[in-house]
Amino acid sequence: MKVLTSATRGGRLAIAQTGIVISALKKVYPNIQIKTKKITTTGDRDRRTALWNLKDTGFFTSQVEDALLAGQADFAVHSFKDLPTHRREGLTIAAVCERQFPEDCLMAAGSVSSIEQLHQSAKIGTSSLRRAAQLRRLRADLKPTSIRGNVLTRVRRLEEGKFDAIILARAGIERLGLAKKISFCFDPEQFIPAPAQGALAVQTRTDDIATGELIAAINDKNASTVTLAERQVLVTMQCGCHAPVGAFAKIDGDDIEICAFISDLQGENFIRRRIKGPAAQTGKLAEKLANQLLNAGGKKILASLEQ
Repeated sequence: MKVLTSATRGGRLAIAQTGIVISALKKVYPNIQIKTKKITTTGDRDRRTALWNLKDTGFFTSQVEDALLAGQADFAVHSFKDLPTHRREGLTIAAVCERQFPEDCLMAAGSVSSIEQLHQSAKIGTSSLRRAAQLRRLRADLKPTSIRGNVLTRVRRLEEGKFDAIILARAGIERLGLAKKISFCFDPEQFIPAPAQGALAVQTRTDDIATGELIAAINDKNASTVTLAERQVLVTMQCGCHAPVGAFAKIDGDDIEICAFISDLQGENFIRRRIKGPAAQTGKLAEKLANQLLNAGGKKILASLEQ
C-alpha cells in the first residue's frame, strides 16, 4: 500500500481532527502509512474580519481543496460544517466519520451552570450569527460580540477578561482536551447547532477511485445521514453557512427527526420547525422542512440580510 498524504489546516484543532481520521484508518488498515500536509487558508490568515461579514464561501477550506485537486495530497480532512454546500467540481466526500458532540457549549469567566446565571448585559464572544440570534432570543440583554482566532486564542481572550463568556462548538473543545473549561453545554434541540457541526468530512478526488474506496471504509452511516439532512436544509434555503440558520437531526430507529430554524439578527422573528419520517427519505424530508421555514417568513428574513 502506497504512502498517502492528508491535507489539513495547520492549527492544533485541525491536526487533532486529522489524527482522529488517521487513527480510524489505521484500525481498518493497520499497515497504512499517512503523511500530513499542512495548508494555510484565507481564514487562518485573516483573523480580524467578523465571520458574519464574509461574503465568500470556503473561507477555511478552499486552499485545502486546491492542494487536493493539484495532487499534493490524496485526501483532505475538514470540519464538515465549514465546507460549502455546493460540491467543488472534481472532489467528493468519501466518508463522514462518527459524529460526537454536535452541540454548542459556553465557557464563562465566572462560575455559572446555565444561561440564566450570566450577569446582566454580559459580553458574549461568538463568531456566529446563528449563536447570536439564539442568545438574544433567550436573553435580550446579553451582548453577543464578534470574536476571531482559533479555539485557544478565544479561550485566552476570555481568561484575559475581554469577554464574560464565549460560545464554541463542544466537539472542538473535547478534541483539544479542554472539556474541564466548559461551564455548560446547550441542548442541541433547543439551542440548534450549525448543520454538520461536530462531524469530520474526508474528501477525495472524484477520479481517484482507489483512495475513495479506501476512505469509504471509515464512513459512519448515521453520521452521513444526519449531516446530509442538516446540510440539505441550507441547500434548499440557498443561504450561506454564516446566516442565522441552524439544523439538527437525529436517528430514531428507522426514522430521522430534523429540527431547524431561521431568525432575524435580533432573535425576534424566530421561525422554528420540526419534521420526522423514514430515514430512507432524508433528503426529501429536509427539503420539505426547509420550504416550511421559507414559506413561514424565512424568505423575507433572507432578503433583509442581503440588503
